[in-house]
Amino acid sequence: MAFFTMHCHHHPDKDEARDAVRPTHREWVKSGGNGLASVLIGSAFLHDDGSPAGHWGILEADTRENAQSFAEGDPFNKNGIVERIQITALPDGFQAHRITERMSG
Repeated sequence: MAFFTMHCHHHPDKDEARDAVRPTHREWVKSGGNGLASVLIGSAFLHDDGSPAGHWGILEADTRENAQSFAEGDPFNKNGIVERIQITALPDGFQAHRITERMSG
C-alpha cells in the first residue's frame, strides 16, 4: 500500500449541484470507491472569502492509478463539479498512524 494526497478543485458556481450530490459523494468516500482506496482523513477546503473551493484527502491505495480512479469515480467529478484533480504521492516514511491516533483521541 502507498499513500497519496488528493486535491479536487471545484468549478465556481456549483453550490446547488454539490449540495444535491453530497450524499452520494459521502457514500463513495465511505466505500473507498468500492475498494479503490481508503480515505484516512479529508475535508472540504475554502477560498479566502470562505466560499467552497474543493475537497482534499489523504488516501491509502495499492497504486497511484487506483488513487486516480477513486478521485475520477467520485460523484462530484462524474456530475461535473470537479474542475481539476491532483494526486501526489507521499514518501514511504509517511506515518499514517499519527492521523488515526490523533483522530481517535
